[in-house]
Amino acid sequence: VDVDFVAALASFGATAHRIATDIRLLANLKELEEPFERDQIGSSAMAYKRNPMRCERICSLARHLMVLVGDTLQTASVQWLERTLDDSANRRISIPEACLTADIVLATLQNVAEGLVVYPQVIARRIRSELPFMATENFIMAMVRNGGDRQECHEQIRVLSHEAAAVVKQQGGDNDLIERVRACAYFAPIRDELDALLDPATFIGRAPEQVDRFLADFVAPALAPYAHVVAGKKPAELSV
Repeated sequence: VDVDFVAALASFGATAHRIATDIRLLANLKELEEPFERDQIGSSAMAYKRNPMRCERICSLARHLMVLVGDTLQTASVQWLERTLDDSANRRISIPEACLTADIVLATLQNVAEGLVVYPQVIARRIRSELPFMATENFIMAMVRNGGDRQECHEQIRVLSHEAAAVVKQQGGDNDLIERVRACAYFAPIRDELDALLDPATFIGRAPEQVDRFLADFVAPALAPYAHVVAGKKPAELSV
């Protein structure tokens, strides 16, 4: 029973760690930020920094939460003929610690989610810089539909992509792959299709429908028994 209980909390810890890690990575790209108080110090050494302190705290505590399940596994493994009493001292520490750690991780995660700041223009700029490379497969398929040879088209795209990548990585310039494709006579048959082939909405598949279905089929039923608690919830406040 202890193993099943703490394992569920450890699983939550892994999920919280993953979420907080993704936020930290995206914050490094300046695409989003966790909440930041007006007088909060982001770094004691570099005043301009806005370190993701909350998400760092989540990751730190989540790692502790994840390893606590090892205590319960080891305790379960040494119950000699169900007669040993060496479990109680360990259980008095490991199980309360798991509960308390899960509680603060959850509260911190709630605080981050309630105050998350997203920067759409930065995201759009990053998409514009990476989308040409992502769209190369679409260019190849469009050329094949227009009677082109796939292998030849692949080689043309490979050469142009590497040239554009060299501009980005070696010269610090903008991604000019689309300009190179437009200027290449080989791609004349799809020149008028390029804007449509670069539509970001065509790269997300069924993600919106999958999210809606997951919320409706799994999240809503799971929250339904606690609707009164959710309705009366208060913002999670932290001291940073």
